[in-house]
Amino acid sequence: MTRDVGDLGDLGDSLLAYLFMPNIWLSWSSGKDSAWALHVLRQQGGYEITGLITTINSAFDRVAMHGTRRELVEMQAEAAGIPLVKAPLPWPCSNADYEAAMKTVCDRALSEGVTAIAFGDLFLADIRAYREQQLQGTGLNPLFPLWQIPTDQLARQMIHGGLRAKLVCVDPKQLDPKFTGRDFDLALLSQLPPAVDPCGENGEFHSFVYAGPMFSRDLPVATGEIVLRDGFSYCDVLPAVAASR
Repeated sequence: MTRDVGDLGDLGDSLLAYLFMPNIWLSWSSGKDSAWALHVLRQQGGYEITGLITTINSAFDRVAMHGTRRELVEMQAEAAGIPLVKAPLPWPCSNADYEAAMKTVCDRALSEGVTAIAFGDLFLADIRAYREQQLQGTGLNPLFPLWQIPTDQLARQMIHGGLRAKLVCVDPKQLDPKFTGRDFDLALLSQLPPAVDPCGENGEFHSFVYAGPMFSRDLPVATGEIVLRDGFSYCDVLPAVAASR
């Protein structure tokens, strides 16, 4: 006997909700904000997250701006259980180059039935407006699951929630380079100067997440050398196995 899904009551409703959940991708920098956005989206429910969009500097084979090695962001995606969508960028990279790469990503997203792209932005209105403008007319909706959560509160939520990250890029004009390579923890928060945003939303620092509720397992990593390059202080984070060789 064939039964209609509607005959299954609450179970049928849940099945229908799952079948028709919006298919979305998440902009993935390898840092704490995008990682926490993934966690929040999963907690909220209502979305099927099927891709993590990462821009890769083709010249260095690293995540743009953060300087994270490609193999590490691949480890993150595997631990999150979500395919990585790589957007290669040339070096140097003009704004036109970046927008062309993003158009390619958007075209692919639409072809795979994606309806929205989520971002981990916190409060910078100009960045949000730029993202909204870039998606306007594409058929993709922008989502901002962390928008305007007070960053002192958010930083502590992340830490208490089990997120573990290292500062991989520091802007010496805004924060002492000695913070490069340190763990993003309560001790670090207590030592940040008052002018520095607790989540580094003004570009004071960028991070790499190696553990948290968004992952099925912790990532074994080690900190390598710290270098000053292009006006920023970078910490080279390595897979722990590679670091031990």
